[in-house]
Formats: sequence, C-alpha cells, structure tokens
Amino acid sequence: MSPARFEPRLVESIIMPTRNSPLLATGSRVHLRRPRKSDEAAFLRAARVSRALHGRWAKAPSTRGEFTAFIKRYGGKAPAHVGFLVFRNTDGALCGVFNFSEIVRNAFNSAYLGYYAFAPHAGGGLMTEGFALALDVAFGELGLHRVEVNVQPTNRRSLALVARLHFFCEGYSRRYVKIAGRWRDHVRFAMLAEDWRRLRRDVLARLRWPSSDRKRRTAD
Repeated sequence: MSPARFEPRLVESIIMPTRNSPLLATGSRVHLRRPRKSDEAAFLRAARVSRALHGRWAKAPSTRGEFTAFIKRYGGKAPAHVGFLVFRNTDGALCGVFNFSEIVRNAFNSAYLGYYAFAPHAGGGLMTEGFALALDVAFGELGLHRVEVNVQPTNRRSLALVARLHFFCEGYSRRYVKIAGRWRDHVRFAMLAEDWRRLRRDVLARLRWPSSDRKRRTAD
C-alpha cells in the first residue's frame, strides 16, 4: 500500500479567519480550530487538572483574566500570533494547544511554535497528529518558511514529539526562557517548508491516516 494515500483533510482553509469561516484543520483522530471565548470553562478545567503534567515545562492560562489575554493574543486577528486548540474528533474532548508566536513576514517569514497537552490525553498520539496538522497549516495557509521549537533538555516527552515529526536540531540556547521563576536552558529545533514537503509523506504514513482523509477542500 502506497504511503501517498495517507493525507489529512484541511477544512475551511483560509489565512485570516472570518466570523463565519474559522481556520480549521481536521485529521482522522483530532481537529484544530482557533480558540474562542466560549472555550473558557473547558480550558480552565483542563489547565487545572494538568498542573502536575505541565510542571515546569509549560504554564497554561489558569484564570479567567489569563484566558481572556490568551484569546486576545491567539484567538483574534493579530498577524503576529495564531493559536489552535486540539479536540478529539469522537467526543470533542480538549486535548492540547499549539501556538504560533512572533510571526515575522517578508524575508524572514518565520514563527516560534509552542505547545502543550492536557491530561489525560498526553501520550496517546493525539498531539502527534495535531502537530502534523499544525505544520500543514503553517506551511500551507499561513505561508511560513520556518517554524522554530524550543524544548527544555530534560523534557523527554516534548523531545520525543519533535523527533517523531523529524524536526532538525540546530543548537542549544543557555538560560533561554524564564519559566516558573528560573531561566531555563533549551534545545533549539526547526522545520523549514522544504523539509516538510520532503518529510510529510513519511510522517503521515506513520500516523496511519485513512484514505477517507485524503482530500483537501474549502468548506462553504
């Protein structure tokens, strides 16, 4: 069976969402969409039960004020920031977050990508599929050339995730980001648009997306 058959379906694929047509990407197990104010209760509940999972690796918004700021930054039309929530297709469970930050256009055309899963959905492959969908959006609808990811060197789960997506390790950044009151070292990874075009088929084959998910289309 040819790996070419394993491709996701991207639905309502537009660069800047409108009220009636939000940017959305759908795979066989999960789908991504922009965060909304109506997600507040589910998001804060997921953040609360995921504190132990996130530890010192990530800090999800945990109050109404922080969530409002999150929506303003990642859920609106700000050109430099685009965020996505990950939902399981079968029941709509909130599984995680992918945020593209500091999007710079023109000659650079790059962004930083941050992400975290919510308990109890970490470790089941849902975020791996969500990551692939996020990269499809980044190098397709968002038109980026480079996506950079920075991971703390002792965060084994996150290191394994970027490895599964075949990100390239570009270096080590000392005391790079202040998290939980301390400056943390990070390993720097990147994916280029040309890398993703070459690697995408292998990644999708590993995810085993069914043939019914092949088509790309724009919803009405």
